[in-house]
Amino acid sequence: MTGSPGASERLFSRARALMPGGVSSPVRAFGSVGGTPRYMSRGEGAWMFDEDGRKYLDFCMAWGPNILGHAHPAVIDAVLRAAKDGLAFGTCHRNELAMAELVLEAFAPADRVRFVVSGTEAVMTAIRLARAHTSRKLLLKFSGCYHGHADAMMVKAGSGVVTLGLAESEGVTVAHDTLVAPLGDIEALEQVFREHGRQLAAAFIEPLPANNGLLIQEPRFLKRLRELTSEHGARLVFDEVINGFRFGFHGYSKVVGVQPDLTTLGKIIGGGLPVGAVVGRAEIMERLAPLGKTYQAGTMAGNPVALAAGIATLTELRTGAPYRHLEALGGLMDNAVAEKKNRAFRMVRVGSLFWPYYSLNGPIPTQAEKIAPEAVASFKSRYGQWLEAGLYLPPSAYEVGFLSAAHSPNDVEQLVAAL
Repeated sequence: MTGSPGASERLFSRARALMPGGVSSPVRAFGSVGGTPRYMSRGEGAWMFDEDGRKYLDFCMAWGPNILGHAHPAVIDAVLRAAKDGLAFGTCHRNELAMAELVLEAFAPADRVRFVVSGTEAVMTAIRLARAHTSRKLLLKFSGCYHGHADAMMVKAGSGVVTLGLAESEGVTVAHDTLVAPLGDIEALEQVFREHGRQLAAAFIEPLPANNGLLIQEPRFLKRLRELTSEHGARLVFDEVINGFRFGFHGYSKVVGVQPDLTTLGKIIGGGLPVGAVVGRAEIMERLAPLGKTYQAGTMAGNPVALAAGIATLTELRTGAPYRHLEALGGLMDNAVAEKKNRAFRMVRVGSLFWPYYSLNGPIPTQAEKIAPEAVASFKSRYGQWLEAGLYLPPSAYEVGFLSAAHSPNDVEQLVAAL
């Protein structure tokens, strides 16, 4: 990659002497695409600006939270008003109620929510709840699904692990309590439950896996998973940290018609600030302290400023207008791709999530193991050109891109032309 901005190069050089790899999260290091990470100074609508003043049309959108775009006026106004009253109280406050009502409206029949600080923490809480509720230890996850960096989930996880070439993280000591099954394979799924069903506390899955490619699963697979967990007394947990509120004022569970026992949320519900959540029915959720003996706590859980950003974001989404715009953009993307001749990729899209797959051989993969090596290599070879053209996509061939309500039809046409 050529033409790395001077300010980003200097900052990254300093950062490597201060932080492991120079980053706070691994994929940001550009290790899988080469070159120097861009240091961003501000965002506005569909755009980001780096420390050298260069502007980029952003299709990463903070890895999903910024569904309304950068610095949406209603969200910024809500954050400023909340911040003037105090950044943290460590007490109960009214924003918790307003946020809880919005989330539970969207995820009925779930009737309880616990707010945490991140998607990873939400998954950790769901693991503990499922084990407490079933008095069982074993967990089931699916190869290529990412559920944050909780120890029990760091087995054949998602893009961050794949990008780094690691099968599982060092320092993990509890992975032997986690079984891994292939996505979409009903026969293998049934075998897991025949052999281990009565020992399983829970099955965790991204109903639309979107952290290791966009791996669209057939509804019948998810429905069979729901049947098997119910038959064997295991809890079904949908990880909707990416999916939640992405396709409407609801979860992906509504799209596929499968109701989980617990759902983990993050990203969009924070409006750009750190918020995670677990939602479910009262008979499970009320095992949490202080009502039950399942402990979870956090100084910053339910932070008033973060919840203010989430309330503003969900209130805007609740109108439906952003979703209508996003679906129109998605349809435009499909048409623009179809019109291009001699293209080197196929576009995989669900709603406002998209994944350019740089291989024309074989079917579109629905399992992480079937992502073609040439697709990864081709993405890497092009990434620097996109940056130079002023387009910012997630710096990994395994990550999905995000449309936002701030993008315009012209932005989408520019993206497709560059791809």
